[in-house]
Amino acid sequence: MSEILSTKEKAVRININSAYYGTIAEIGGGQETARHLFQAGGASNTIAKSISAYDKSFSDHFYNDGAPARYVAEDRLRKMVDYEYDELIKILDKKNSKKFFAFANTVETLNFAKTNQGNGWLGIAVEGSDRYHPNKFFIHVILHENDTLLQQYTLGALGINVVYGGLFEGDDPRKVLLSLLDNLNTERVEIDYVYVEGPDMNWCDNRLLNLLLVRNNMTPAIMFDQSGQIQQPGDMLYKKNVLIMRGYFRPISNLGLEFIEDSLSIFKRDEDYKPDNTIAFCEISLKYFIHDEKLDEKDFLNRVEILNMVGQNVMVSNFYRYFKLVDYFAQFKMIKLRVVVGLPTFDKILDGSQYTDLRGGLLEAMGALFQENVKMYLYPYTDINSGEVIYPEDSHFSNENKLLWQYLKETKKIIVLKGIPSNHLEITSADITKLIENGDEKLKDYLPQNVFRHIRENKLFGYGTKL
Repeated sequence: MSEILSTKEKAVRININSAYYGTIAEIGGGQETARHLFQAGGASNTIAKSISAYDKSFSDHFYNDGAPARYVAEDRLRKMVDYEYDELIKILDKKNSKKFFAFANTVETLNFAKTNQGNGWLGIAVEGSDRYHPNKFFIHVILHENDTLLQQYTLGALGINVVYGGLFEGDDPRKVLLSLLDNLNTERVEIDYVYVEGPDMNWCDNRLLNLLLVRNNMTPAIMFDQSGQIQQPGDMLYKKNVLIMRGYFRPISNLGLEFIEDSLSIFKRDEDYKPDNTIAFCEISLKYFIHDEKLDEKDFLNRVEILNMVGQNVMVSNFYRYFKLVDYFAQFKMIKLRVVVGLPTFDKILDGSQYTDLRGGLLEAMGALFQENVKMYLYPYTDINSGEVIYPEDSHFSNENKLLWQYLKETKKIIVLKGIPSNHLEITSADITKLIENGDEKLKDYLPQNVFRHIRENKLFGYGTKL
């Protein structure tokens, strides 16, 4: 493992040893990236211009044709990077033989009353094989420190990491990504979105790049929209009703889609429900993509693509406990959260032995899970041995959990799904796996037709391996 350079050492190398010349543009959080470069010495070799358009009118003038718009947003960052890079071409194209770069950030640090969450966008455009069409690297970060000055220090180190990575490791975005937390840690900053593009980046799949964020604990979760495009969670979830179903989804079945539709039909009766403010997710745990301690990228892409084929948004996370999942969603100022759960999973949630590290044990976990705006939609299952459909009734629960179950049901924290015919519940995920491996045509009765054809034609998930 190579030695990690300090922020100052990186700044010195950028100024002295890079073949690049460019612009630093920063909005919010001070001019911390430029400060590091200027203090390192030799900045005249690197910086053509440093700008901080703090005034909103100035920012709109330079980066949005004079029209006001969101300032801490990906769109504003992209316009900053494009404007500054185009200026380099316009002014210096025939006057400077160095390669060009344009770094920008737009950040909201803590306000005086500390009533906001520090966050921001950072990005860089770097000349590669085509001077007039640079490669671009964008990230979104959440600043966790509870002090504005500390957030500024973090932002400066992060900015230098982005510039250094872009100039010295820009041929491989994975290397840039993994170096973003050099001299930092996840207690100080979280990186929850990354996106690259450009003529030399066509080989890079942004879905896999974002999966690395979760794999390397740089963020607990990533999200994809129905078209498979990576989305920044805060933008996707802000002031939304959220319905989420956790699962294996290898692949999603007709029954899984029925659970989602039945849950949404209940959600629609809520007074806060509107079609444009409610979003549903299929969530998969990262652990399902780890085999022999290796990340199975093909398995990940196959599951995401199939969920997208049936119109589902996708979330991948490293959460094990459900109350941690709820805590994650709570930070985004969502309206209400509905969690779709099968009875076997709910039985595990009620297992007090998994909460021995909590002072309040099971009750503390339940308090964290069933927050004010959270409800659980609970669906039955088929007993593998008897073939009987098991519904969540009082007699199902142990004596020590029965009163807790009754309380949650009576307060409508849990709603039992009863809209699905019992004969639809007879198929299990184990049955579907067996049908896939046997290449059995009966599989088409349990999967959406486009999913069935896709699996059969591409031999996914071990299709036909046991013929």
